[in-house]
Amino acid sequence: MSTKETHSKKEVIRKKMLEHQSEARIVRRIVLTITIVTLLILVFIGGGGYLYIKSALQPVDKDSKVQKKVEIPIGSSVTGISEKLEASGVIKNAKVFKYYVKFKNEAGFMAGEYELSPSMEIPEIINRLKTGKVLQKAAFQLTIPEGKQLKEIAQIMAKAVNKTEEEVFNQLNDRTFIQTMMGKYPDLLTTDILNPNIKYPLEGYLFPATYPFYKQNPTIEEMVVTMLAQTKKVVSPYLAESSDEKLTAHQLLTMSSLIEEEATEKADRKDISSVFYNRIEQGMPLQTDPTVLYAQGKHKERVLYEDLEVNSPYNTYKNKGLPPGPIANAGKDSLEAAVNPSDTKYLYFLATKEGEVIFTSTLDEHNAAKAEHITNNN
Repeated sequence: MSTKETHSKKEVIRKKMLEHQSEARIVRRIVLTITIVTLLILVFIGGGGYLYIKSALQPVDKDSKVQKKVEIPIGSSVTGISEKLEASGVIKNAKVFKYYVKFKNEAGFMAGEYELSPSMEIPEIINRLKTGKVLQKAAFQLTIPEGKQLKEIAQIMAKAVNKTEEEVFNQLNDRTFIQTMMGKYPDLLTTDILNPNIKYPLEGYLFPATYPFYKQNPTIEEMVVTMLAQTKKVVSPYLAESSDEKLTAHQLLTMSSLIEEEATEKADRKDISSVFYNRIEQGMPLQTDPTVLYAQGKHKERVLYEDLEVNSPYNTYKNKGLPPGPIANAGKDSLEAAVNPSDTKYLYFLATKEGEVIFTSTLDEHNAAKAEHITNNN
């Protein structure tokens, strides 16, 4: 190859290299431009989104003196409440309100007819809905005492709305109705309540409280939804607190119901709770009389030895661990005791006729207390 040809090829290569370099510079400029534009768009969108949300959380009209009546029906979801508030002109944006409520983990909104103003701040509206400061007076109040069983609750509900006890009780145990309630409260009503050994799926899930109702004859579903909402509101903090024990909602309500049924006015529920946990830890049956009576469907002042032979998964003399489900509804004191038992070595307790509860750590101590306070006093 001649010197001239070699020089020509080098020139061609040099030109191609220059062309590639030029193209690379152009590509870099394009990429840089696209990157800058993209960042500007993201900043614009982010800033715009922030300003949009900030504006949506402000009062509709901070100077407004108008009071608007807003009715929140029983069983309303957060979405339904948000849409009601927006339609009434009390908030600017239903979706922003809904996500704000979820972000703040707010819950426990109460049904009723409220008087709200477009000048109200979002936290004030939420607080009003949670505390139930309503315009309308309740048509009636339904009181469910602590320690009541589902049959007794059905009787209380039936009297309040002029229905038969059988009609109410049958609906409370209707499979389709229960599935509907499970759909509304999936975190509370889990498949645990469908265990075939359970007598009544909703036993222990209707929280003891006084419930206001704003129409004269609410449906059974409306009443139950109100009670379940309260149960969820009360139980959720205890579930978070019981992380060390790793209790499910069903286990928590079951343990709490045993404590509730065994406790007297003078009894320390936390000590009773410690006995149950100590027995479970040592593989001992709980041997609590209320479970035997529940298995029999009876109310008796005294459990006899023959009662202890009842063949039932609820009989904690024959079966170790917790029974299949709650045996009554438990109040806050029993829930508190279930997640915070005393630190004891107690394995036995005995209730005297005077209502005092004696706790002991050994069978000999228990038998001695029994001889002193029960046997010798008969």
